[in-house]
Formats: sequence, structure tokens, C-alpha cells
Amino acid sequence: MKKQASLLLVLLFSAIILLAGCGSSESAQGSGSADADTFKVGLEAGYAPFNWTQNDDSNGAVKIEGTGEYAGGYDVEIAKKIADGLGKKLVIVKTEWDGLVPSLTSGKIDAIVAGMSPTAERKKTIDFSDNYYSSQLVMVVKKGSKFEGATSIQDFKGAKITAQLNTFHYSVIDQINGVSQQTAMDNFPAMRVALESGIIDGYVSERPEGISASSANDNFVMVEFEDGFKTSSEDTNTAVGLEKGSELTEKINEVLAGISDEDRTKLMDAAIKNQPAAQ
Repeated sequence: MKKQASLLLVLLFSAIILLAGCGSSESAQGSGSADADTFKVGLEAGYAPFNWTQNDDSNGAVKIEGTGEYAGGYDVEIAKKIADGLGKKLVIVKTEWDGLVPSLTSGKIDAIVAGMSPTAERKKTIDFSDNYYSSQLVMVVKKGSKFEGATSIQDFKGAKITAQLNTFHYSVIDQINGVSQQTAMDNFPAMRVALESGIIDGYVSERPEGISASSANDNFVMVEFEDGFKTSSEDTNTAVGLEKGSELTEKINEVLAGISDEDRTKLMDAAIKNQPAAQ
């Protein structure tokens, strides 16, 4: 009787383990299948014309996950082409700039397509695709200010200048002799408000955003320089951020290689034209 009871217990225990294993396997397969069909991209949706937030799907905007809002812009168009090339559905995850890399390394997103430069410092943590845009640094100031006609960054001596937090834009400000470098700001909408209100005299940006800012607000002017900031190509280039060793890198590079310089220019021109006036 004791042997029979022991045998029954062993059989019952084995059955429980088998059922639990099947359940876990089915659950994992279901989860993996869902993830395999999507390409989750993180971006700020607040850096026009690279990316912005709008209320509908006009001009090819993509719905932002978990909200009733949509993301549009140059980055979104590039992300759409990559998703198509991967055979996946694009999912946009709106993420604060400082949260992009942590979101990538924790697996919340598959890639960063957010006007991010592939700097040596970032490459310590994540990988990057080939470049999908190259730009130059400019300054955005108020129309009618004494800085409007500047031709050199040294014309901003004594000016209150800032840039976005944790970007190379902020690191170049000290190239201006005697500048009053202000605390870095979280995003571009905040800097535009600060410029409008006179808290700052200008902010460092890239040419597409400078065009965007001056187009969106008649009180703003983009200043380009004859004697500008000294930068490296890794700073002014823009690439897709990916997890270290990501299997997506090679395929994404193939997709990017298929987008001609002419098409990239057209996409940026369209983004500048279609950006919401408020951004």
C-alpha cells in the first residue's frame, strides 16, 4: 500500500510539472510571436522637424502607443521605411530624451529613431546603425535682437545661451568666449518658451530644427555661422540606436542604404513643411 501510494504521488507530481511546463511554453510562444511582429521605436515626439506630436494621422503620422496622439516628422518617416523593410508593424513609444537609452537597454523599445548622434560616449552603452542624416549647428534667437546678425559664435559673448540636456549641443557652448551658459533644458518646446519670454538669448540647435523654429514662430530667427562651432562628424550625424549586438543592425543598414540622398532631402523638406505651427 505504501509503495502504491508513493507511486501515485510521483505520477501526480510529474503530471503537475508537465502541465506547468506546457503552460509556460505556450505563454512564451504567444508573447514572442507578438513581439516578433512589431518594431517598437522610441522618440521624444517634441523635436520638430525630426519628430513631433499631433492630434491626427494626417501627413502619414503614426499613433503613439497608449495615447490618442500621433507622431510625425522625419524620424517617423525613416522608422516607417525601416519597419517595412523588416516586415514588421511600427509602434511609436513616446519617451523623454533621458529615458531613450534606458528604455532600449531594458527592452521596452527595439530602437531609438530620434535625431540621436552616434557619439563615442553613447557607443559605450548601445550600438548604432549607419547614418541616416547629417546636419550642422546653428543658433536660434529672437528677431530684432542684437544677435540676429551674428556671423561668428564669438558674437554671442555675454549672451545667455542654453541647449538640450545630455546632447552635444550643450557641450559646445563653452567654445563661445565670455558666454553666460545657462542650465541645460529638457526639450526644445521648453527652450522656445524660454527664448520667447527672454529668459535666454538663444539656444544651440541643428539646422532642421532651426528652420522649424523660425517657420513656426515669426519672432524667431535661425543664425548660421561663417565662423561656427567646432564639431566632429559623429556629433553632426544621426543614426538609429540599437542594443549591443542587435540582430537588427545589419538589416536596418540595408534598408537605410536603399534610401537615396535625394529621397532623404525630400523627406526632410516635407517634414519642415508639415510640422505643426505650435512646434
